[in-house]
Amino acid sequence: MSTTVRAAFGRDIVVLEIARLTPTKDVTPAVRRSQKYKQIAASLEHVGLIEPVIVFPAGRGKYLILDGHTRLDILKTRGVTEVCCLMATEDESYNYNKRVNYLSPIGEHHMMLKALDHGVAEERMAAALNVDIAAIRRKRNLLNGICPEAVEILNDKRVGPGPFAVLRRMKPARQIEVAGMMVAANNCSHRFAQALLLGTRPIFLVDGAHAAAPKGVEPSQKALLEQETDELLRQFGAVEKSYGMDVLTLGVCCRYLDLMLANARVQRYLSKRYPEILQQLQQLLADVSEDRSRRSKMPVRKAPVVAKTHSVRRSQKGQAVAG
Repeated sequence: MSTTVRAAFGRDIVVLEIARLTPTKDVTPAVRRSQKYKQIAASLEHVGLIEPVIVFPAGRGKYLILDGHTRLDILKTRGVTEVCCLMATEDESYNYNKRVNYLSPIGEHHMMLKALDHGVAEERMAAALNVDIAAIRRKRNLLNGICPEAVEILNDKRVGPGPFAVLRRMKPARQIEVAGMMVAANNCSHRFAQALLLGTRPIFLVDGAHAAAPKGVEPSQKALLEQETDELLRQFGAVEKSYGMDVLTLGVCCRYLDLMLANARVQRYLSKRYPEILQQLQQLLADVSEDRSRRSKMPVRKAPVVAKTHSVRRSQKGQAVAG
């Protein structure tokens, strides 16, 4: 069996006349009014074309556009007559349009710092991304006050600036615990982080920071919440370490009990001598079976699929450019 993987497109970039390119879908007025379209247009103006248009030979000197309709539409409105292209080896757009790889906020922060280190001005970066300069500065300062361990935990998660602002009010040890809890709960929202902050005792907060209790919450209730939050975080760490082995042990034991109780002689013996134990074992097997059945019926969460007119790429200047 051959292990050779054929390339989906040629290695060389070719320059083609736009008039020879045939689109396979339309860029609607609604797309032209979108924020993403404006960002792509700003990137093309200030940075230039980074990702070539993907085309496939259609014969008689014509080419089908497989990917890059938005970029090409913007270039045409500016009077450009030629564009850099990659020649696909198959008439399919799966390789270019199936998934969009979103850049995490932490990854965007590191790219932004790298661009600034290379001398890219904040003003130019804001213009290229079509955002306010204040947004660039917020992303630049995203990880100020966040310990490296918490950053590593949240590195590939889509966390907005709100949760980082909450983490910044905690001491490093607490930041690590809260970051781990957010990932385990698959909830990196500002509201969830705020709830964990509310359950954080003052000794785990940085100097001058405090978590004001909501209206109607008595100090005794807040103290109880802090105690329960501490206990929850401790239990989470212990369960995380032993969960896999516990589930495996439970599965093996339940299978053994199932086979044992299928034996009529064993069941008669237990029902006669130890009816309470038999009842408990049957209840355990029923609960485990019900739990498995419920989980099998739960809808599977799929990765977001975007019918894409543009994909996110990285430029050599550390900017996210889509097209």
